[in-house]
Amino acid sequence: MAGKSSGSVHSGWAPFLCGFTLIPMRISWNWLRRYIDTDLTPQEAADVLTSTGLETESVERFEPVKGMLAGVVVGQVMECAKHPDADRLHVCQVDIGTGLLHQIVCGAPNVAKGQKVLVATIGTTIHLPDGTSFVIKKSKIRGQESLGMICAEDELGLGQGHKGIMVLATDAPVGEAAASHLGLVSDHVLEIGLTPNRTDAMGHVGVARDLRAALVHRRGSALELKLPNVDDFAKDGSGEPVPVAVADAYACPRYAGVLLTQVKVGPSPQWLQDHLNAIGLRPINNVVDVTNFVQHELAQPLHAFDADQLQGRRVVVRMATPGEPFTTLDGKERKLDAQDLVIADAERPVCIAGVFGGAESGVSERTTSVFLESACFEPGTIRRTARRHGLNTDASFRFERGVDPRMTVYALKRAALLLKEVAGAHIASEITDIDHTLKHVRTIALSFAHCDRLSGMHIPPDDVVRILELLGHTVIERKPDHVVVEVPPYRVDVHREADLVEEVLRIHGYDHVPLPERLMVPPVLHDALDAGSLAARLSAHLVARGVREIMTPSLVNGTKCVASGLVGDHELVRLKNPLSAELDVLRPTMLFGALSAIAYNINRQKKELRFFERGRTYRASPKGMVETDVLGITITGRRFRERWRANDRRTDPMDLKEELEALFGRLGLERTIELRSKAHALLDQAHAITIDGRHVGWLGEVVPAQLKAFDVAQPVFFAELEEQVLLEACRTQRTTYAEVSRFPTVRRDLSLLLEADMGFDRLRRTALAAERTLLRDVDLFDVYQGEKLAAGKKSYALSFILQNDDATLTDEQVDKAMGRIRKALEGIGAEVRG
Repeated sequence: MAGKSSGSVHSGWAPFLCGFTLIPMRISWNWLRRYIDTDLTPQEAADVLTSTGLETESVERFEPVKGMLAGVVVGQVMECAKHPDADRLHVCQVDIGTGLLHQIVCGAPNVAKGQKVLVATIGTTIHLPDGTSFVIKKSKIRGQESLGMICAEDELGLGQGHKGIMVLATDAPVGEAAASHLGLVSDHVLEIGLTPNRTDAMGHVGVARDLRAALVHRRGSALELKLPNVDDFAKDGSGEPVPVAVADAYACPRYAGVLLTQVKVGPSPQWLQDHLNAIGLRPINNVVDVTNFVQHELAQPLHAFDADQLQGRRVVVRMATPGEPFTTLDGKERKLDAQDLVIADAERPVCIAGVFGGAESGVSERTTSVFLESACFEPGTIRRTARRHGLNTDASFRFERGVDPRMTVYALKRAALLLKEVAGAHIASEITDIDHTLKHVRTIALSFAHCDRLSGMHIPPDDVVRILELLGHTVIERKPDHVVVEVPPYRVDVHREADLVEEVLRIHGYDHVPLPERLMVPPVLHDALDAGSLAARLSAHLVARGVREIMTPSLVNGTKCVASGLVGDHELVRLKNPLSAELDVLRPTMLFGALSAIAYNINRQKKELRFFERGRTYRASPKGMVETDVLGITITGRRFRERWRANDRRTDPMDLKEELEALFGRLGLERTIELRSKAHALLDQAHAITIDGRHVGWLGEVVPAQLKAFDVAQPVFFAELEEQVLLEACRTQRTTYAEVSRFPTVRRDLSLLLEADMGFDRLRRTALAAERTLLRDVDLFDVYQGEKLAAGKKSYALSFILQNDDATLTDEQVDKAMGRIRKALEGIGAEVRG
């Protein structure tokens, strides 16, 4: 299984992270072409795969060495002399195959006449290990001309050594490109956004199968899918298999294993390392790398145990005992659950089945005998164990979605033969194969008429059958009007006739489905905005902005209500039989409940509070009780949570106004709102809020007397809005859409001297009314009140954004628009400064 290391022990399972919808799978183009011989370019292949449903999100060039040593060639040092002005430098005459000798100054202590070396020629870019790079230029070093650089291995990204230059074999051809001489091969990596149902495409063979099917069907290509041949698998000499017992056949329907001896653990050959590096897997050693390779080739996870570390030299597949301790490869001790399937030896668990290996049984540099495992586990069991322990590995990712039980022994043979090739392994036993899989085959009948109906086009029956066969389905019965096929086990997502139609259509090509002359699209109807949907919209908006919803009692104290000056006694709605004298009237405002909630939280050391509450307020009138649906918003404390980067300031009235502006903007009412300063019994700096002249609510700072009454010792800011007025205003708004303008905006600023009681809202409305065509937005970016201004005055700096949707604005147009805006502002008493 995929490699992961801890110290010197390796089990072969690496972490794998995936998203909820599309799972990125990296496919090496060089690796893919092992199974399908095509002359397509990587991008062309990516386009074909995307059209089959394997959406290729990117095609990236992969280089084992950055830059692929472009400009670096094999050279021979023909002369080597001491530098006349530097003891540690040498002046070399180097033949690089051009017919001329190149003089190069070299500081390596091991440079000598006759050596074959790697030479970076003039213009070559050298990429250093720290990520920096530089270009080789013609230069003079201590007065001697230098026309290149003789390189050490770390300078070329080929290793860590820097004690001297790289010295090549004496038969290295002079002038040969370094990449060619060293066998460096670039690759292309196709990143496929794999949907979770396509478990068959979790390996290179599965992707090659789809690519071949599309090319054979669409282009008539005579391509074959070249699967690895395992006919040479045979036992080498005498040996006894490792005994295997499966105690839970449901959780482990199939388990196979084979014993390998005389294994020589070491680095993998370059071709194997290149394939793994290309898909983002770090080579570990030849044993682990082979399990990784086969997993990403056949989508069948494998696991390699050090056979000498298996106590009793036997394997038991069983459920864990509750609380059983197990140390995984990452060094963490975990307590196992009774629902965890484990691979155990005679004494203890050595692996969490299908998820993660153990620290004591993995392959190390000392390993000489390997028990190689290939299995099919029940997906739900693996999924629950992986979630329970927070482990997501390449292996669990595949087992959770279901693997092909017919691949179990084939993958085992493939890995064993590769280990014979790259690790000198001997196959010491026959394969032990415990198979409890159900032998029931999945057959589906496909009507050719239904295929045409569902696909929206006629696909000849012969093409339908051919496509299904190309994808691995076996034809059981063929009739003039239908075909019955056996679904291959690796297609765990194909269960019904419609699934077969999708199989056919994605290979035939979705782009072949004809568009009708008239495309009928049903209208998308939205329910009319009502009180319920408006309430949901308000709540969702406020919650998204970090405002918490509260629910407080609708009963309050009548005496306090009258004392506040908000209402007279005759306006209160009293209970005839109150349970408490403290709660004897229905609330005339949402503020009292909010202050109670704030006091409760402050007493528990929660001082930064942002609340909203939806409910009803009640007033008595000559015509009876008036109930009003109201939204109350209350904020207090610091503006930001205490952080080292945050401005630690207290909330002020502008913060509450900002919340309201955002709310009105969400409802599309920002241009219809007006704030006017007006006295309120419970609020200082109070402002009445109107929409198109109709009163909708209030905002301001709660008066000290009310704060004291509720034992609140910090400023509180409160707003109250009538939901019915908001609803009626929203219903009059029309949602319009416009193309994003191709033409730039223009900004102009004005500095204004104003009376202290004039608000920004009035200035904004005045400007927008004065220039309706070009003015897009008005903003306030600076405020000044101080000794430099006369008493009762303040200074505002406003920005104006102008834009023409049809053409680029000229200076003349901008000046005329700003002239109209200035005149309008001056008409309401603003003095333009500067």
